[in-house]
Amino acid sequence: MTDNFENKIALVTGSGRGIGKAIALHFARHGADVVVNYFRNRIPAEETAQEVEKLGRKALLVKADVGDLDDLNRLFDETENRFGGLDIFIHNAASGYNRPAMEQKPKGWEWTMNINARSLLFGAQRAAALMEKRGGGKIVSISSAGSVRVLPDYVVVGASKAALEALTRYLGVELISRGINVNAVSPGVVETEALNHFASMGGQENILRGFVEQVPAGRLITPEEVAEVTAFLCTSAAAMIVGQTLVVDGGYTLPIPK
Repeated sequence: MTDNFENKIALVTGSGRGIGKAIALHFARHGADVVVNYFRNRIPAEETAQEVEKLGRKALLVKADVGDLDDLNRLFDETENRFGGLDIFIHNAASGYNRPAMEQKPKGWEWTMNINARSLLFGAQRAAALMEKRGGGKIVSISSAGSVRVLPDYVVVGASKAALEALTRYLGVELISRGINVNAVSPGVVETEALNHFASMGGQENILRGFVEQVPAGRLITPEEVAEVTAFLCTSAAAMIVGQTLVVDGGYTLPIPK
């Protein structure tokens, strides 16, 4: 059972679709006003913002590439100008160049690390200042199994997610004395992500069936379930969870492959 987020301000990066949208709407359903962020796809982000407003909450739509420091700062400037402070920062936006390690390029490395990892560090700096105005806050990042497991063509994204989890630990220790909890959630195979990222591997039904067969829980994770756990980390019940990465994968990463 989540706390009531009435009158809280939540900023969710990459919240136009998928997990980010589910998180944004979850907070709105429980009383929070939401900053909806997107970079390329405006229409889905507008739809997310409209759904937030239909729930009776305020929505601020901001186009910003979080991998660009000027854009990242503008995202927090607009949040401060509209709401005056911040209670919850969800670092969800992610990107990456999927190719083998021997084929990676410097541009792909920089692009992926800047969006997936660097933006957490410098976003947290801005978020912390806004949260202290309101007596503290919560920062949660969305990671992935590639931070600790070797996935096909995932080297740069995996490295960025490993960096994200390391930053979560360091920020967690440094910011808890300022009343700010920092944690991460690492989902397994989420339905929307499987459809979007693995379609090139063959028929979608066969791909999804193959994933499901490897999940001890017998099904994939939904974006809403990721949102539930993310929101839990933003409640008072999670006050003593500091710098941790919670794995939500139905047991997917536990068995040794046969």
